[in-house]
Amino acid sequence: MFAYRTILILLLGYFLSPWGINGFSSSSSPRRFSSTSAAFPLAKLGPHHRHYSLSSSTISNHRRRDVQRHMAVEGDFDPDSISRSVEEAKAGSIKARLRALYKFTRPHTIRGTVLASIAGTIRALVDTPGAIATVDWNMMLPRAFVGMIALLLGNAFIVGINQIYDEQIDKMNKPFLPVASGEMSKRFAWGAVLTGGIVGPLIVWKFFPLLLFKLYMLGWFLGAVYSVPPIRTKRNPIAAGLTIATVRGFLLNFGVYYAVKDAIGATFSWSPKVSFIARFMTMFATVIAITKDLPDVEGDKAYNIQTFATKVGVDRIAKGATFCLLLNYVHAILTGLLSRAGTFRPLSMVGGHTVLMAMLIYRFQQLDSSQIRSIKTYYKHIWDLFYLEYALYTLI
Repeated sequence: MFAYRTILILLLGYFLSPWGINGFSSSSSPRRFSSTSAAFPLAKLGPHHRHYSLSSSTISNHRRRDVQRHMAVEGDFDPDSISRSVEEAKAGSIKARLRALYKFTRPHTIRGTVLASIAGTIRALVDTPGAIATVDWNMMLPRAFVGMIALLLGNAFIVGINQIYDEQIDKMNKPFLPVASGEMSKRFAWGAVLTGGIVGPLIVWKFFPLLLFKLYMLGWFLGAVYSVPPIRTKRNPIAAGLTIATVRGFLLNFGVYYAVKDAIGATFSWSPKVSFIARFMTMFATVIAITKDLPDVEGDKAYNIQTFATKVGVDRIAKGATFCLLLNYVHAILTGLLSRAGTFRPLSMVGGHTVLMAMLIYRFQQLDSSQIRSIKTYYKHIWDLFYLEYALYTLI
């Protein structure tokens, strides 16, 4: 089992590295802001025509590196690079279309799904006495692979349909996304969404128990109505938060654990570790659901999308979200300290969460809520902590 934890840690290292963050690149060299592209219109079609300017004479090399790293996480704002990508995709370049499809799937959400799948599998095997020695790997590995494909297709369906219905908002908030930039046509986007939305459920129906199919379809439905009118739950901050928390916090973690238990013929039971991760990640996903709107205040206001950030303000939401995460980490530490001896490993459960809490405090101290770049960097670091929790989950 040490080997599987090592694989998870290596994957985590890749996901947090510049290579894992950047994904596909249109060139071998890092992308930088062009000095000839000082102003980039982010809202050509929005009600408020806004320009953000960067002067090469006022940006030091250090800040250039910061912009490059940040934009690699949140998207490429360089107008020259976006224009090249659009031209290459429209010219029929296979590489450009694959790059657009990759961006369409929102890679930072895929990383969370992959890590949740691997960590949940490891946890289920560790929690089942004798499972590692007796499991039929010729059956287990293909089934695990098929299950992950189904999860990734569901993930692509949810984030894809959101981009289709949020095209005009994304032209202001996320102009690097392929539908908003024109890098991917609406027809191709619908094809990708329908493929994910149909093939994913068929896989779960064919290879997994009926309960998992029902849970998968619940996540499918919640993900769809989040973006699709007339319900469009994203317009209500409470409904939006509950949707994301349910899908990414509870359904994903419970579903993976249950699927592995079923595959090895073991009876499902709520172990203390599974109960903990379900609670912890549901709260964490709720915070992500709130903080994801911090960089998007301008576009959300323009298109009357009510979020906590637009109603309460960026600074207050950032402080409130950080406080909620701190409480979450305190809950984890107290769970490790107060649980019956032998339930958790103290070094991992208490020490590990103490380290992650310290990282959160450090990142929050660096936040400047008046600067959009700082806000997006802060949001990226919240996702980093989300990924790290899955590595810790296999060790507690």
